[in-house]
Amino acid sequence: MSLFPSLGNKKDTRTVGRGFQPIFLIIFTLLMIGGIEARLAYLQIVEGPKLRQRAEANRVRLILKQPERGNIFDRNGKLLASTRYPSSVYLWPMAHTKPSWSVVGPRLQKILNIPQEEMEKKLEEAGANSSSLIRIARDLNEAQITAVKEYKNELKDVEINIDAVRYYPHAQELAHILGYTRELTAEQLTQKKQEGYRLGDVIGQMGVEKAYEKMLRGEWGGQQVEVDGAGRPIRVLGEKQAKPGNDLHLNIDLDVQRAAEKALGKYQGAIVALDPNNGAILAMVSYPTFDPNIFSKQKLSQKDWESVQGKDHPLVNRALSAFPPASTFKIVTTTAGLESGQFSPDTVLQTFGSLTIGGVTFGEWNHAGFGPLGFPGAMAMSSDTFFYQVGKKVGGPTLIEWSRKYGFGQKTGIEFVNEELKGLVPDEIWKLKVLKTRWTVGDTINMSIGQGALQVTPLQAAIMFSVPANGGYRVKPHLLREHKANIWREPMNMRPITIKVLRDGLRKVVTDGTGKRLNVPSIAPASGKSGTAEAGAGRPNHTWFGAYAPSNKPEIVVVAFGENSGDHGGTVCGPMVLQVLEAYFQHKYPGKYEKPQSEESAAKIQNSGNIIGD
Repeated sequence: MSLFPSLGNKKDTRTVGRGFQPIFLIIFTLLMIGGIEARLAYLQIVEGPKLRQRAEANRVRLILKQPERGNIFDRNGKLLASTRYPSSVYLWPMAHTKPSWSVVGPRLQKILNIPQEEMEKKLEEAGANSSSLIRIARDLNEAQITAVKEYKNELKDVEINIDAVRYYPHAQELAHILGYTRELTAEQLTQKKQEGYRLGDVIGQMGVEKAYEKMLRGEWGGQQVEVDGAGRPIRVLGEKQAKPGNDLHLNIDLDVQRAAEKALGKYQGAIVALDPNNGAILAMVSYPTFDPNIFSKQKLSQKDWESVQGKDHPLVNRALSAFPPASTFKIVTTTAGLESGQFSPDTVLQTFGSLTIGGVTFGEWNHAGFGPLGFPGAMAMSSDTFFYQVGKKVGGPTLIEWSRKYGFGQKTGIEFVNEELKGLVPDEIWKLKVLKTRWTVGDTINMSIGQGALQVTPLQAAIMFSVPANGGYRVKPHLLREHKANIWREPMNMRPITIKVLRDGLRKVVTDGTGKRLNVPSIAPASGKSGTAEAGAGRPNHTWFGAYAPSNKPEIVVVAFGENSGDHGGTVCGPMVLQVLEAYFQHKYPGKYEKPQSEESAAKIQNSGNIIGD
């Protein structure tokens, strides 16, 4: 009998409990191991590539080496665009987390005078995992460089590097030819990423810089550097040398360019000089102008911004903008009259103080007429009533046809594709569409003397003057020197007698007519034509003068245009053309031509016997 009957009747449950515990632990352990293995499998198989890339980005950094942009030279090897080497501040985006940036950001803002938000935006655009350096400031001065070094313990992962930045030694003198470079806009970066462009890259935005971006740009180089946990370099894993861009040699003659800029002075307008035999551009000036160096700065100042956004639009290249050609167009009217067979080379027409055609009276510029004139004499006197009669007889369609054969109403083919205007050759379709009226004889009369809706660029006018100069070929203007002349001209299939009449008339303009300012010994014998265009709305006239020389074997065409300059083409633009021709001939043929005398005495000679007119 048990001494403790109440206990003796109970079962011993301890043995049973011990049997369940090992099973539970085994199951729990298996589940944990399974979960860990599943997570490891997910990380290795699914997330593996991404994690390896992130780890590699933490271990390997890419230090990019910017290529030097190719230099630009004139036809004689004079430097027009090169490179300068300012100090810049760069950051590693992946290194600047919120804790570190709370120290670095305010300190850099104070040193660089750049808003912290602006720097943060660049880091965000680069991406937190970017392994490339991002530039946040350029053109550091000595005080800024010293400050960055002084606070190097605070400014970890902040580096000062040397950049290659575009530099234009002649500043404003070639602005509309060379253009400028500037950092890509966000839109441009999206478009250019596939071509290897990166955030902060510069790109040609205008002129030669834009037209020949691929040749000038070069190829980036750099180093792959392994770093430790603190971001300190351990070793270089790979290196590629940056490849500089190609140098360019232009047809521009710096001496002629400078003479053109001086001749134009403060007149709003343009001057173009080119070789009439192949279209090589020797000079192209537009005013107002700008300094392209300002775009190489990290940020435009308010003063810089105002200098390029003025009411006179200094960024606009007026050599490629369109205006009424005025009496320079009489070259086209003469061609249409002779080539159509409506007039013979020895035609003589009576001129008048005015003519009434279609119920409208059209006046002569001198209000009196010049008596009977042939084509050369009419060109010399720039008689309006003579060319009214020619235009009326040949008709609008023939004038329009020859306008287009001379290249008007279409782009010339110069490298500045997006900067050049086509101008306008109006016709009946255009007039019905735009003005809702039909073409009239009055439209033809206006066109015959280069007025009305007709619009021509100074560059197109220079090509027009090249046609009689070179014997009947339309040339294609170009800036790059590495081209053969024979691919830049096409025959207009004009009769030799037409070319002769044109050349006789243009020579007579200088010897006896509105261009006598060019009849001086300081240049080779020249031929040319003046023009004065009504600007409308009470504004001052536009003025023109185009010329080529030597008259018997032309080497250069120069066209000057004054926008709302007032007065007449011969008085405003004639002297401009003369100055450019003097620079060309006295530089190319030293001692052969008399140097101009003082401005006062030269003016007396040029004004003597001069016909003040169209």
